[in-house]
Amino acid sequence: MPSLYIHVPFCIQKCDYCAFYSHSLVDSPEDLISVYLEGLEVEMTKRQKDAPQGVSSLFIGGGTPTALKAVELERLMKMIHRCFPMNEGAEKTVEGNPGTLTDEKLTILRRYGINRFSLGVQAFDDSLLSAVGRIHTARQAREAIGRLRSAGFDNLNLDLMFGLPGQDMILWQATLEEALSYSPEHLSLYGLMLEEDTPLYERCAQVTNNQTENALQLDLLPDDDLQADMHEWAVERLKQEGYRQYETSNFARPGYDCRHNLGYWRGADYLGLGPGAVSCLNKVRWKNVEDVRVYENCLQSGQSPIDEAGEEVLTLRERMAERMILGLRLEEGVDFILFRNDFGEDLRDIYRDVLEHYKDKDVFVADNDYLRLNPKYSFIANSILRDFV
Repeated sequence: MPSLYIHVPFCIQKCDYCAFYSHSLVDSPEDLISVYLEGLEVEMTKRQKDAPQGVSSLFIGGGTPTALKAVELERLMKMIHRCFPMNEGAEKTVEGNPGTLTDEKLTILRRYGINRFSLGVQAFDDSLLSAVGRIHTARQAREAIGRLRSAGFDNLNLDLMFGLPGQDMILWQATLEEALSYSPEHLSLYGLMLEEDTPLYERCAQVTNNQTENALQLDLLPDDDLQADMHEWAVERLKQEGYRQYETSNFARPGYDCRHNLGYWRGADYLGLGPGAVSCLNKVRWKNVEDVRVYENCLQSGQSPIDEAGEEVLTLRERMAERMILGLRLEEGVDFILFRNDFGEDLRDIYRDVLEHYKDKDVFVADNDYLRLNPKYSFIANSILRDFV
């Protein structure tokens, strides 16, 4: 059974650092959500055949799914459950941001079996939130957590960010300590990344070139060493509270690992629906076009909504590299036997040069069953794992 991802490309307002495909509702045509839902319903109907036995997990992300009105959210939930039966005990996650939750919306989500919620908090400090264009306040974040608990969500993830403009170690520690005070079952901690073609990136470039005085606060971006210290402190603090770092950026209490994301990291099949969504089934990967109207027009006219790059049949070498890059982000690492069974070769032979290069630095840890990344290198995992490409 594949997992199912639904992309909802709408936010009240896009954050300054966001490079994901989404539309700000404050300046979008009124009919755009309706157009999106009409196209999505056609795609769901067409793609039912890709999950004949149902789906193993559901993740509704974006964007901000809870930016939809209650009636739109209910229509979406009805469409999903009409087209895709859920495996018994399936994990069903919805993402949302503070300020977009209402009791009515949460009642709808619970009615349709949503049993996990991922809340984009990022920080409990209004100045830090404002510095990256988040439109919610710390008070709204606190209220959202209470609202989710009152609605019966007992599997709650909080997204937090470190490395924000103006954030020092004391402010980061305050953010994490407050998050811990709410006893979330799961925490995702991400360092701020400057993505090209985002407002934050452009402002940073202007500061670097001394072209503006309005964004001097961005000179206060924590440097790499401070971000590494923030990450290291958080790992140790969460360990003290009983959270396991089961993936580089993700921490969970026992039994609360995100099963949907584990599927991605372990190389399982997944079906992505909606404009901009990515799918990978039976060694073939494709991405839908990032345009709501083009997406809907294609589907209504019987054409494929797949991006012009088309479908990509992954080569053996590409699948091996993805297994290493994603698997080594996990605490469990990459299973030697499973790798050989799936690809017909020993990973130690395929990647001998990479393993030898890092041997003296103790970057990788191996036993008879698994190859793992030494946890002390988790903050710079991406720079190391690139060598497997």
